Amino acid sequence: MASASAKHDVFQAIADPTRRSLLKLLGDGELPVTAISGHYPMSRTAVSKHLRILADAGLVRERKVGRETRYRLDPEPLLELKRWLSYYERYWENKMAALKRFVESDEDGSAPPAPLELVRKEPPGE
Repeated sequence: MASASAKHDVFQAIADPTRRSLLKLLGDGELPVTAISGHYPMSRTAVSKHLRILADAGLVRERKVGRETRYRLDPEPLLELKRWLSYYERYWENKMAALKRFVESDEDGSAPPAPLELVRKEPPGE
């Protein structure tokens, strides 16, 4: 769950492609800001600002090791995003099922099926 003390919301934090890339990079392990900034064509200060937004959203954790600050991914706040996206999975699953039917009917030599319409599944209670 998102921390009550988070200054930035997870959705705002991941809206920027550089921050999404930072999360992916930190998913491989803890790194100091000097190593992180080497992966991006921007100043260390700019990288630090992106890391600050991610930290404010609870997506990265900082740890001081001597004079160095190291960052690591904290994926727990991403659960909020996963729950939100799970509502929309039904649309992707339906399209993938239609594609599977189309591809399989074409492989065995039969004529392609008539165009399939996207059928919206109503959530319970609507």
